[in-house]
This record gives sequence, structure tokens and C-alpha cells, in this order.
Amino acid sequence: MIPRHHLIHRIDFLLSFNPVVALLGPRQCGKTTLARMYSENHPCEYFDLEDPRDLNRLSAPMMALEPLQGLIVIDEIQRKPELFELIRVMADRTRNPSKFLLLGSASPHLVKGVSESLAGRVAFIEMNGFDIRETGVSNFRTLWLRGGYPRAFLAESEKKSVIWRKNFIQTYLERDIPQLGMSIPAMTLRRFWTMVAHYHGQIWNAAELARSMGSSESTMRRYLDLLCGTFVVRRLMPWYENIGKRQVKSPKVFIRDSGILHSLVSVETETALMCHPKFGASWEGFALEQVLTVLEADDCYYWATHSGAEMDLVIHRDGTRYGFEFKCADAPKITKSMRIALEDLKLAHVWVIYPGSKTYPLGNKITVLSIRDLDSVPLITEAIH
Repeated sequence: MIPRHHLIHRIDFLLSFNPVVALLGPRQCGKTTLARMYSENHPCEYFDLEDPRDLNRLSAPMMALEPLQGLIVIDEIQRKPELFELIRVMADRTRNPSKFLLLGSASPHLVKGVSESLAGRVAFIEMNGFDIRETGVSNFRTLWLRGGYPRAFLAESEKKSVIWRKNFIQTYLERDIPQLGMSIPAMTLRRFWTMVAHYHGQIWNAAELARSMGSSESTMRRYLDLLCGTFVVRRLMPWYENIGKRQVKSPKVFIRDSGILHSLVSVETETALMCHPKFGASWEGFALEQVLTVLEADDCYYWATHSGAEMDLVIHRDGTRYGFEFKCADAPKITKSMRIALEDLKLAHVWVIYPGSKTYPLGNKITVLSIRDLDSVPLITEAIH
């Protein structure tokens, strides 16, 4: 069992002033385990909507929920979206005696009505698999290869981790997507997901994928929305402004979990990964997710011009911009692109995240940062927070 203290503290903080907190993330990322760990120290009533007994208990939901006090946890809430209206009524009670922790495997945009029904009453926490703080920095290569899903990362062997990830992909396609009411053939969506994996870290081009799939661009966008909404793909939007240069205005796409990416492109070992054409892109996606998780960044983009200048990640915080580059190299160097981004975007600092062991200044406002130091170097934690 790997403790996840920062998430527990986050839940505790948000429940202190919100009647409802929704913990959202992909299936099998540890939401249920985390909720049970949190509820051990609080009076709690737990409902798992994948358990027929709990579904029966909620056949008359008002009678079941209204008398309860303390914390009420409802797992897999997307299976019974009609509960949102009832929870809204209960959350508005005078001297409300209960708080709700809702767990879901689909984003608010896929569960119809959650945002509208609970507007002003609910706080969202987006949860992923393990991050580098939880696994320990010495294990980051295993985390990179296997991904952050608890059962994949904690598997007894590489072979068992690979098997689990393959089963996860199959279950996601054949069971989870149909449960959301999406009637997309599993083989079609798997083919699309695999193609996105081969575009990992690249500019989204719906027309090119549509030609490859023999389908329409609108269908490609709908499939992408589905994968993004269920937290298995990240769509990183571009930042652009009037700087007198032609800038890229299409998003980049990433498979959010590096272990799932490796399974989709048939990489099973670290040796195979180092020889694979997606080696650099894999590092970029892995390091990107770690930065976004550790810094709890919401206002984030990438930046690129048609002349070739780019910045892998731009984070806005308190009116200041910070840049991040992700380089899988032994000793990253200053590039012309970094200098252009510093000047054009007026960045306060640029960090170059790499897998090496040493952190050191590279130039004015540019620092090479070992991923091992991501959460421990005051330079980054104080500047961002």
C-alpha cells in the first residue's frame, strides 16, 4: 500500500467548505482505495454502485440517503446520474448534517447534468495513478515504463504488469465505454486509440486520422472527446497571442499514462523503449504528467510557431508565465527555441526536465532540473506556488 497523503489532505480541505466533492479519474487509478482510506477516520456510509446490494439500497434514494449523517461516499456515480438532483436538494438543506464524496470514472462533461445540477456546491479533484512523490524518486524509471496505475506499477514482474495493462485496455473498450452509453465498436475505438498513441506528443490532425480510419473528421473529434473525457488521453491546448508571428493553433495529444502508451505501441521492456521511435515523446508525456500533477497546474498550454520555435509546456500562475522543456538527454543544452520563447512569451523562468541526476543552471532564467528534484527544489516550488 502506497500512501497518498496529498490527495487525502486535498479531500479534507475541500470538504471543509463544500457540501460535495467529486473525485474523478480513470478506472483502476485507486479512487476506491483512497476513499476507503479517507473514510477510516470519518463516520461514513459507503455505496458502491457496481454492487447490486448497494444499488438495491438506493432504489428509493431519498429514503436511503436523507436520514444519514456524516460522510456519504458514492462510488461509480456515473452509473446513476439521476442521483445528482437529489444530492443538490440534500446539499441545500439548512444545517446540512451530511457531506458527499462522489467517485466517478468519467468527466463532468460525459456525465450529463453533474455540472449543472451541482453548480456552486461541488469541488472537483482530478486523480491520476501514482506520481513520482508517491512511488519515490528512485523508482521513476519503473514508473515511466509501467505507468502509474497501482496494479501495473506494483506488479511482481514486468510480464505481469504488461498483462494487467493489456487486460485494462480490453476491459475499458469492451465494458467501460458501453456503460457510458457509447455504442462504438471496441475494435474501432482500439484502432483509434492506438493511432493516437503513435501521434503521442504531436499536433492533432483530425483530417489525417480520418483518412487513415476511413471516417469523418467529426467522428475523429468525437472519439477524441471520449478518450479525453475518460482521462486516458490529454489534449494540451496551444497558447497564442499577438506577437507578430504565425503560431500553431491546434492542440497536442498525449496518452496520459506512460504504461498504457507503451502497451499500445507494443513496448514491454526498458531496452525496447530506448530503441523505440517514440522514446523521446514517451519521456515528454511522462514528465509532462508529473509536472502537472506535482504543481497542480490547471492553466497550462504548449506554444509553437510555424517557423519552428516552441515550448513544451507553459504554465500561468498569478499573472506570471513559466516554461518547461522535456529532454531525454544526458546533458541538455540551451536551444534557440528556448531563447525565443523566453523573449516572446516573457517567461519568468524555463526549466528543462531530464532523467539525469544533477540539477544545475544552464543560463539566465534557464535551469536543467532532474526529475528526481521535481518536488524538492525551492527554486521551482516557491516560484510556482
